Amino acid sequence: MPKIKLFLTDVDGVMTDAGMYYTENGDEFKKFNTHDGMAFNLLREANIKTGIITTEHTKIVERRAAKLKVDYVYQGAGFKGKLAAALEICEKENISIKDVAYIGDDINCIDLLMAVGIAACPANSTKRVKAIPGIIHLQKNGGEGAIREFVDDYLLSE
Repeated sequence: MPKIKLFLTDVDGVMTDAGMYYTENGDEFKKFNTHDGMAFNLLREANIKTGIITTEHTKIVERRAAKLKVDYVYQGAGFKGKLAAALEICEKENISIKDVAYIGDDINCIDLLMAVGIAACPANSTKRVKAIPGIIHLQKNGGEGAIREFVDDYLLSE
């Protein structure tokens, strides 16, 4: 397994359970997992940079990223924009896309999942994502500790 210098993740369906929760007033809620939060701390302690790349653009993600001390946050990445965002981060860090681990769950993650050195998907990912050659199929669903499983069992297991 390649030595990873950067960990990237999607939000909806990976950091969350893919649910969209709204109040009658239109407020949006997302449920995050504290075990996944600790995974970001473990990565930071291992000197691995972290980033979030998501198609959505919300204050909720900004707040969660700030709390986790994520190095890079790209919101509003278009359908083909996740790979471009990751390549931009790689350029800033002077690393190859093969030095990156990424966890994603849906079709807008496929290009990036196919490009990185280590790719993983939560158990409840779409069939097209699960069919990517070499992708790690995690046991946990998005929002239920999938990131922590990936970090503990694959990225920091040595």
